[in-house]
This record gives sequence, structure tokens and C-alpha cells, in this order.
Amino acid sequence: MTTTDMPRPLDADAKQPVSKQRPRNAVGGGIRRAVPATTLLWILAFLYGFPVLWFILSSLKPASDLFSYPLTLVPHNPTLSGFKAAWDSANFSQYFINTAIVCVITTILTVGVSCCTGYALAKYDNKWLKVFFLCILATTMLPSEVMLAPEFLVVRNLGLYNSFAGIILPAVLTATGCFMFRQFFLTVPDELVEAARIDGARELAIFARIMVPLSRPIMLTLAILSFQWRWNDYIWPLLMLNDPNKFTVQIGIQSIVGAQNINWSVLLGASVISMIPLIAIFLVFQRYVMGADINAGLKD
Repeated sequence: MTTTDMPRPLDADAKQPVSKQRPRNAVGGGIRRAVPATTLLWILAFLYGFPVLWFILSSLKPASDLFSYPLTLVPHNPTLSGFKAAWDSANFSQYFINTAIVCVITTILTVGVSCCTGYALAKYDNKWLKVFFLCILATTMLPSEVMLAPEFLVVRNLGLYNSFAGIILPAVLTATGCFMFRQFFLTVPDELVEAARIDGARELAIFARIMVPLSRPIMLTLAILSFQWRWNDYIWPLLMLNDPNKFTVQIGIQSIVGAQNINWSVLLGASVISMIPLIAIFLVFQRYVMGADINAGLKD
């Protein structure tokens, strides 16, 4: 009597072609390599987030508990008195309106001007454009404090002192925005532009109908950065404005600080209030940031 060996069932990896079979230790090795990186990211997130958390929780403490020993992270008797006092002690509603006007107008102009400038620097071959780009980059090597005096004299001589236009116009063209758009447009294949020209599209149509839609993630990224820069700007509005009805949020926060003492509870509450618009804008638009697909208009 003879016995026949029953065929053994093939495992999942054996059924696949040799080229698609994965080593059994590949998954485990990938996990072991990912664990240290994840741990490092959690440590960095804690180092960056802990001071912010302490700052926000401290704004909920009464003034008497801010410097009590031992220091505590979570307030024992949380209160919103600091927020209410900050809102009532200064004309914060007017400050918010003024800052919103400056930030929105400046952001729209900055994105538009930077997009046009970046496209010209990336897609037009001209030696003078290259020189102009180097001049733009050279401005990043100068401290902003060095440029305050000449900018102030120019704006004053133009008759824009103590006006929103004097705050907006010097901030429209930024080296960061031009560099971001130029580097992005360099990654867009020239064949896409040439195909549009062969089809009879004019330069303005190519820019408005092809390049602008492709650069939407860059536009949103720069818009968030520009809004943040202008919202947190303190030195330039302080130099340009002397009318309290035109003050921005940051100058309004500075006005809370007294000459002899500082009400830290009110100051912390005002600072947290000034952070709310920035956090809200980032949470709304973060999923659009850096989601570019520059090959969307090309066939495989």
C-alpha cells in the first residue's frame, strides 16, 4: 500500500510573482526604523507645544495665581476675567477691524504681485530679469531694521503717513513670495506652456487659465504666511500710525502695558485673543497647503 503526499497550500507570498514577493523581515525592519523617527517627532512636538499650552492655560488663571509658588500648569480656579478686562480696557473691536483691513488687502496684493513676478522670472529668459531676481534676493540679506529709516522717509514724502496705505504698500512685494512662485513655476514643464502657445493662447490667457490654477496651493501657502506676517507686525505700524482709531491689534496690546506695572492677566488674555484669527485661518486652509499636482495638465 502506497501513500501519496498531499500538496501543501501555498502561502500568500508564494502565490505572488518573484518580483512582488516581500521579504518577511521587511515589514518588521520598516517598523523598527519608523519608531525612533516617530518618537523624535513626539519629543519635538512636546518641546514646541508645552510653552504654548502653558501660555494659554496661564491666561485662565487669576492674577494672584500667576506667580504663586509652587507653579502649577492647570489653573485651580479658571476664570475669563483677563479676557473680559482686556476686551473692555482697549478698543479691541476697532483694532480687529483695522488689522483685518490691512491684512486682507496686503495679502491679496502680495499674492497677486508675487505670482506675476515669479512667473516672469521663471518662464522668460532675459538677463535683466535674472539681475532683478538677484536684487530681490539681496534684500533678504539686510536686516529689516536697516530699511526702516529710508522706508519711513519715502512713505512720509509720499503723503502716506498715518494711513493704512502707508502700512500696506511697503509690504506688497516680498522676496519670499517671489522666490516661492519662481521655484514652483520652474517645476512646471515648459511643454505645457509651448502646447498652449501652439493652440493659439496668448500670454495672459496662459498665465490666467493654466499657471494660476496650478499654483493655487502656493497661493494659499503665501496667503497664510502673509496674513500672519501682517497680523503680527508691530514695529512698522508703530512708526506709521499716531491716531489711536487706526491702531492695529499689536499696538493695542502694547497700550495695555502700563508705565509702572504690568497686569499680566489682562496682557495674557489680550495675547490669546490676538491668536484666535491666525489659528482659525490655518485650521481652515491647512489641507490646501502644498497639495500641488503640477502634472495635472499633461498626458502620460
